[in-house]
Amino acid sequence: MSGLVFPSFDPVALSIGPLSIRWYALAYLAGFLLGWVHCRALAKRNPAGPAPQLFDDYLTWAVIGTILGGRLGYVLFYNFDMYLDDPLDALRLWHGGMSFHGGMLGVILSAFLFARKRKIPFLSLTDVLACATPIGLGFGRVANFINGELFGRVVTDDFPLAMAFPHGGPLPRHPSQLYEAGLEGLVLFLILFALSRSRAIRERSGALSGAFLSLYGVFRFSIEFFREPDRQLGFLYAGATMGQLLCLPMMAFGLFLIVRAMRRGAQKEALHA
Repeated sequence: MSGLVFPSFDPVALSIGPLSIRWYALAYLAGFLLGWVHCRALAKRNPAGPAPQLFDDYLTWAVIGTILGGRLGYVLFYNFDMYLDDPLDALRLWHGGMSFHGGMLGVILSAFLFARKRKIPFLSLTDVLACATPIGLGFGRVANFINGELFGRVVTDDFPLAMAFPHGGPLPRHPSQLYEAGLEGLVLFLILFALSRSRAIRERSGALSGAFLSLYGVFRFSIEFFREPDRQLGFLYAGATMGQLLCLPMMAFGLFLIVRAMRRGAQKEALHA
């Protein structure tokens, strides 16, 4: 078989006595810490937005929103019947099972509550968070690859990126986790970074949030064609996967936020003309 050989990774990065620290946990930690640093840097460039020190306080809210939302999303979207039979298993986070869409909803809710408590504009907060989110996404997808999970669909032997995964049987597959790390992580981060450098876009509240939602939706929807559907769900309506169906409202709402931000920006410019 041609293509690539899956590296023999140990999912445990470090063991100290009975304590085992997994790469997946380190990916979350790196995503939160680097995301926090990036949020503070963006806030310093935009005095009209949230103050940098607000993100020191919001970090805990983001962690709670991501973990609770991600777990609840996985339970509801991907394995509801199983957890209905054994509800207590939903609390066993060490068994794995997180949903990005659920985590995103958890962060949105935590941001809404935080913005309300601190009396700051909600979309001004989410615009900054949107620019930092791809950092965590990129690290998370690399951790998925290290764990040999969420692999791609079967491809022909001569496909140059073909790879057999330990939990995917002997057949060669797309390394879709790396596709996602590249598009949802690196490419999305660079696009949002470039957009955030524009003062005109930064001043249009909701534009960066909309760009994140719509672009992530497009990237994830596209990569789902290469990713193996979840075994317990398979293909759903019209041959779509759960990931693709969850991306549709994301893309629609993202476009709505972009159009809204552009119209409001144009109205303000007309008033000051």
